[in-house]
Amino acid sequence: MSLDVSPALLEQAERGEVDEQEFVDCVRTSLPYAWEMISSLVAQLKVDGGNFADNQVPPPSEKERGQLLRALASDAIRGALQRHFGVRLAFQNCHRVAVFPLDPVVGESYDRFTSIRSQVLNQSPEFRDC
Repeated sequence: MSLDVSPALLEQAERGEVDEQEFVDCVRTSLPYAWEMISSLVAQLKVDGGNFADNQVPPPSEKERGQLLRALASDAIRGALQRHFGVRLAFQNCHRVAVFPLDPVVGESYDRFTSIRSQVLNQSPEFRDC
């Protein structure tokens, strides 16, 4: 299961629209490793500036890796996180998460990071089964 959905949030969904902030809070509590990773990268980007901030350290276990995969593989979760933090997220392999500011000037860096070339260059035998 990707998220620990409360009965109240489920009721909202059954009635129609879901409050996005409540959904984001569900993501925060359900996927704490992914939340902390993205939060810390957003903070790093704000402090350091630049075109992006990224993580290159593998998660400590499969549990944490699974949280990253669930957060970034879901269009709804990823979109909500991007809107909440005001960034654009990118993902390579099983742990390399990057945050980009919502600035058209940074578009070239995002395009490079998400390119086929970068994906190929970011391969490693130890990531084969991640």
